[in-house]
Amino acid sequence: MRTFVLCGSPRRNGNSAILAQEVVRGLEEEGHDVQMEYASDVLGGFLKDCRTCRDAHGECSIEDNFGQAFLDKMLPATGFIIATPVYWYGMSGLAKTFFDRMFCYVAASHPKSESVVSGLLGKRIGLVLSSEETFPSVAAGIVHQMQEYARYTRSTFVGVVHGYGNARGDVHRDPGAPTADALEFGRNFYQRHATDYQIDTPRSGRVWPI
Repeated sequence: MRTFVLCGSPRRNGNSAILAQEVVRGLEEEGHDVQMEYASDVLGGFLKDCRTCRDAHGECSIEDNFGQAFLDKMLPATGFIIATPVYWYGMSGLAKTFFDRMFCYVAASHPKSESVVSGLLGKRIGLVLSSEETFPSVAAGIVHQMQEYARYTRSTFVGVVHGYGNARGDVHRDPGAPTADALEFGRNFYQRHATDYQIDTPRSGRVWPI
């Protein structure tokens, strides 16, 4: 499977980057085609008012590498995994900007919006987090945002890896072994059991086969 991993940390050797790299290693061990980008490499600006910002052809006029990363790497992927530190109980500004910038291409005023929307649908979505704080709901806002993103794009949110640390490399010392979890998350990303029941969803009454 083709997988796009986006690291929303500005630190290349930070904790969320370390976890993202382990996810990539696990995916590659299973033979998947993986492309990883750091948001700081592809984003040169925030979303602007597309009504005044588009060029004469309807394309985004912000000169950076977002369009290439989004159109050539994220859209064709079967799976999309976002890694981010927890900043002020939300995802990093870099990570959020990546999502915001999608709007320019999804809006009806973009010449290829229909194919872009089609490309966003039906992916497997994963989330990788790092935070200093261990309070159980420290990342609840981010998890909920990704659940809503998955719902909105008719995708499948398959789970979260969360490591705790502050100084670079702290996740290696986390007794919960999040680096091992991240490696395994990558290995079984396309086989992970994930459900999102509605009241009329057909189901057997058992989660696991006997």
